[in-house]
Amino acid sequence: MPNAMPRPPYWAVIFSSLRRDGDNGYAEMADRMVRLAEVQPGFLGAESSRDAQGFGITVSYWESVEAIAAWRANAEHLVAQKLGREVWYERFSLKVARVERAYDFSNEGTE
Repeated sequence: MPNAMPRPPYWAVIFSSLRRDGDNGYAEMADRMVRLAEVQPGFLGAESSRDAQGFGITVSYWESVEAIAAWRANAEHLVAQKLGREVWYERFSLKVARVERAYDFSNEGTE
């Protein structure tokens, strides 16, 4: 989960995908994209999950739509997008949403 999210509003990019079989360099590129996103201006954090059948959802959080546009246009990210279409994904969907409210709960530390 992202650490220390700011108070809303902020933006979420919701990327859901169905992977093709085989890694084909996906894991290495996914790790690289996380490291690269972490140093992008306006990046707030990300959450990601993938099931055994290859369906996954990644939600990244951003300060502004301008920050999202800059990330989308990043040269290394453009390479990853191209490989996603050609090699890694059977299908995918991307949604951009404004987060108006956010609530957190943690049961950590209780017995």
